[in-house]
Formats: sequence, C-alpha cells, structure tokens
Amino acid sequence: MESMQKVTLGRTGLQATFMGLGSGGFSRLGAGQNKGDDNAARVVHAALDAGVNFIDTAEVYGTEAAIGVALGRQRPSDLILSTKLSYRTQERMKTAQEIEASLDASLERLGTECVDIYHVHGVRAEYYDAVVADVVPVLWRMREKGKLRFIGITEAFGSDSDHAMLRRAAQDDCWDVMMVGFNMLNTSARQMLLGATRAKGIGTLCMFAVRQALISVDKLESYLRMQVHDKGVDARVLGALPILRDLLASGACQSLTEAAYRYCRYEPGLDVILVGTGSADHFRQNVVDIQQPALPTAFITAIEPVFNGITSLSGQ
Repeated sequence: MESMQKVTLGRTGLQATFMGLGSGGFSRLGAGQNKGDDNAARVVHAALDAGVNFIDTAEVYGTEAAIGVALGRQRPSDLILSTKLSYRTQERMKTAQEIEASLDASLERLGTECVDIYHVHGVRAEYYDAVVADVVPVLWRMREKGKLRFIGITEAFGSDSDHAMLRRAAQDDCWDVMMVGFNMLNTSARQMLLGATRAKGIGTLCMFAVRQALISVDKLESYLRMQVHDKGVDARVLGALPILRDLLASGACQSLTEAAYRYCRYEPGLDVILVGTGSADHFRQNVVDIQQPALPTAFITAIEPVFNGITSLSGQ
C-alpha cells in the first residue's frame, strides 16, 4: 500500500487521506454501467492499494452493497466510511422510524455496525429547517446507540450552486462535516462558505471537482456555449477555453481532468477531494494526477477572473 498524505477532517479528528473514493455521479463504481460488483471491487481495491482511506457512498447511489462486498472482513484499521440518508420519501419527510431503518439498512449493506459519517443527503434550502427540527435529533439518538460517529450534510449543488442551504447550515453547530460543490468553474464556496467552515472546525468534502464539462476542453466548450446561449451566462466565460488550451499545450498539465483535480486539491479549506470513476485504471490515473504540484501561478492568475462572480455553473 502506497503512502498518501492525510488531513484532519475538522473537529471530527478523523485522519483522512486528502483524496477520497466517491461512488455517486454518473460512474457509481461502474455499477451504473451494469458492470457488476466485480468491477466495483476492482475500483475499491485500486483506491485501497493507493493508500486512500476515505470511501463515500449513499443509500440512493445503489453502491453500498458493492462496497461492502469489496471491503469484505479485512478492512484497513484507518478506513473511514461515509454514507447518506435520503431524508424524504413519497413527497414527505421520513419519520424517525424510517430514518433509523434507512441507517440500519445502510449498515447491513456496508457490512459494518457503525458508519463514521452519516450525512443528510442533498438538502434543499426550503427543507433545511425541517431537517434540523425533525431529522437531526434522530441522528443524535442513533449516535448515542453507536450506529454513527459524526453527522454531516450535503448540498444539491446542481440546483443550489451558490450554496444557499449550506450558508445557513454553517451558522448552526450540529454539523461535523459538509459536502461542498467546488470546481474550477465555480469557486463561490471560497467567498461564501469556507471561511465559516474553517472557523467552526467543520470538515469539508469536495464534490464536483470533475463533472462532465471538465472531462475535456471540447466538452467544456459545448457546456459553456450552452450556458451562454440558453442560460444567459456572461460570455466572458468562453475566455477560459484558450487559457486552458495554452495550459495543456505547455505541457504543465496532461489533461483537463488533471487540471481540475489539481485546482481543487490545493484550495485552502477543502479537506478531502472526492474522485469517482467506474474504472480501476482511471482511478489509478486520477491518483497520479491529483498528487502533482499546484498549477502554475500564471494559469491561476489568468483563469480566475474569467469565472469570478459567476455562481450558476456546476459543470454538470
């Protein structure tokens, strides 16, 4: 097993590798491509072989069981498991009994008696107060029962790209960990959120470091043109394209995906960068990419004004 740098995940005190394996998004460890648990196991084992000790999933992803099978009984002693609760069902909030049943089912699928972090998943701003009033007390009781260690919350970044919900959540003291959308196209969390999470000692997990728009410059161009023409985004964002092409042509970076991961990796206030893929070989390449040095200062200076102040982009 290789060595990978660890960070302290906020006030949890958990020692997490700065890179974590995510099992959502389009890849879902290959499960979404009908490749089966064997493929998921290859991805999980590639992560463990690289020294990654943080694995994130959710009941709605459909990957908990595959992760549980892949991990088996011989689990690294420092392994950190993170999963998530879908807090609504059939257009209503889940009851206390349903919440506990959801966690119990997740624990069974993961093959563990306790999950390190249990998040309330994709909370929309209009439901935040109900989550605090009705869900958090249930999670506290389950923590007392030893079924979870720390409580987290994640945002619906695709539709809440300016962090309206998390900005409210960061004012409360009930959240140990937050999953935050952040990438090269949308750095709004830097100004709007990360100062508060650092001040409160809230651990942060970065999602959306790479999404469909950040796979290649051609895909990014299609995405940005659609955002400009269909969504009214300032056309200045198209200025990112020659800057990125110059970066790749210079040899300072081998791919847009590499640039996107390196951009997030060195952002102060982000603890763990989640990487998701359905391919073990692709994951190994991501390990190489994300451990490269910080991007050139000249590139950062050129790219950031292009997206500064624009909060509607997610890259999805």
